[in-house]
Amino acid sequence: MARTRRLRSTLLLGLAAAFAAITSAQAESVEQFYKGRTINFLVASVPGGSNDLMARLMSRHLGGHIPGKPAIVVQNMQSAGLVLANRLYANAEKDGMTIAILERGTPQLAVQGDPNARFDPLKMGWLGSVSSYANDAYVFWVNSSFYAKRVADLRQPGNPVARIGTTGAGATNLVFTQISKDVLRLNIQNVRGYRGAADVFLAQQRGEVDGQVVGLSAIKVGQTSLYRAGAFRGLIQFARTTRLPELPDVPTGRELTSDLKALALIAFAETPFLMALPLVTSPDIPADRLRALQTAFMAMTRDGAFVEEIGKMGQDLSPIDGDAVRTLIARMGDTPKDVIAQFNEIVASK
Repeated sequence: MARTRRLRSTLLLGLAAAFAAITSAQAESVEQFYKGRTINFLVASVPGGSNDLMARLMSRHLGGHIPGKPAIVVQNMQSAGLVLANRLYANAEKDGMTIAILERGTPQLAVQGDPNARFDPLKMGWLGSVSSYANDAYVFWVNSSFYAKRVADLRQPGNPVARIGTTGAGATNLVFTQISKDVLRLNIQNVRGYRGAADVFLAQQRGEVDGQVVGLSAIKVGQTSLYRAGAFRGLIQFARTTRLPELPDVPTGRELTSDLKALALIAFAETPFLMALPLVTSPDIPADRLRALQTAFMAMTRDGAFVEEIGKMGQDLSPIDGDAVRTLIARMGDTPKDVIAQFNEIVASK
């Protein structure tokens, strides 16, 4: 009997201690939690890459808007964004001390059913994206010396084929080139195997290809003198629901078809651009910390010093919050299965 009472007493003491610990943790404010601590900012990019540069910019400004003003240190992972998303989902502590910037297409891989995507993007803690591509476009360009003055010229029987340079399988430029060819029925030859946009630009100047699909901001920054000299002509703008004011005479991809399946495919392909630089934390972190991080992110995008620095980088600043990112992911998930299957075929094309 005495032994039973001792066991009961020990159990009650243990439960009381556990309850006290939980109560204490719950009573700790967000400011108390973050004060004097360091947030780990993961990026799947080598130093100097575009996502790395953006992560380092945000690391200099985000902490000042988080209660407790924690330091933020960037850690480069020598792995793909999919590996980073899996790690954040399964292995990172669920405490709000780890954040990451992902490639825009990483959440889409889970929706596509990629067997290597071991995370549920709707359960992640999305903070927002500094760009929703409001001031940019992903453009089908041809050399200004090429015969086609408008996209209709590439639909006329007997006209010369447009040789469009692309990179490897799954690359965004290849996806939109194939959509232009197979879905929009343009007279295009997909010239594959270039290492990147810079190599395709060189091929354009040598006359090996007639054009490529690449972002407006990328061409303005990477090929400034040629762009200003009028060396390129835009025929289609993707990643837009409306025409960019800077390209008023260039139709969107969606304007070029009335087929519902084609429109759904284009919308699915374009959605990652609408959350072009997504920032995320682990799932299941305390709700008050997630709210604090989300609020801090949006406050950072309005901070004058941040706005000035991102402007000097030439990066589009058109922020959306975490709820908007989650809505875009949910919208991708509502895409009909046959459309996703067609998209997967295009991505996998060799």
